[in-house]
Amino acid sequence: MHTDLLINGKLVPGEGAEETIVNPATGVALVKVKEASVAQINAAVEAASKAFDMWGRTTPQERSLLMLKLADRIEQAATEFAQLESLNCGKPYARALNDEIPGIVDCFRYFAGAARCMHASATDEYIANHTSMIRRDPIGVVASIAPWNYPLMMAAWKIAPALAAGNTVVLKPSEMTPLSTLKLGELLAEIFPKGVINIVHGRGDTVGSPLINHAAVRMISVTGSMATG
Repeated sequence: MHTDLLINGKLVPGEGAEETIVNPATGVALVKVKEASVAQINAAVEAASKAFDMWGRTTPQERSLLMLKLADRIEQAATEFAQLESLNCGKPYARALNDEIPGIVDCFRYFAGAARCMHASATDEYIANHTSMIRRDPIGVVASIAPWNYPLMMAAWKIAPALAAGNTVVLKPSEMTPLSTLKLGELLAEIFPKGVINIVHGRGDTVGSPLINHAAVRMISVTGSMATG
């Protein structure tokens, strides 16, 4: 069982209250996971904010190659991810392995391709002799909260498009089903630059709310500087 958080490229234990993770099909306790402290939440958001200065300027090729590498690693560890998903969600192992994992892998591969296809459209000349363009730019730190069902699939849906666009991410999986996402953190730590993707664990009132509030402040700061830059 993987119980560490991912903060600024490092796998660290949570410093908050313990949550007992159970198999809902049997009621059997699987493991205890400590949630992130407020200090760790702040550290994750600050790490994502600092990493954005670099990650937001990477080329589509660089982002695409890293996401393809992640997809390959998930595919190679398919049975382990499926076992975690089956235990933590109480769902059939065969469905997790044969339905969900391929979809998760494909999600990352799809957005790896999409990263190379973002384009800017030309619009009318609103001022004579000047061409107007619609630009697609990353905007900063994305705070994402995933629900309890299909936890790894939901994590992929939230992480992949944000990273492909050049944003950085702090993700909180459901406190009830975090195990496959915490396992994913090990791969993310190996593949992506520190701070680009962070994973914190905990309940909505103790982790989700502080995360959203802090990320919103950082987002306003980043978008404000981009608007004036």
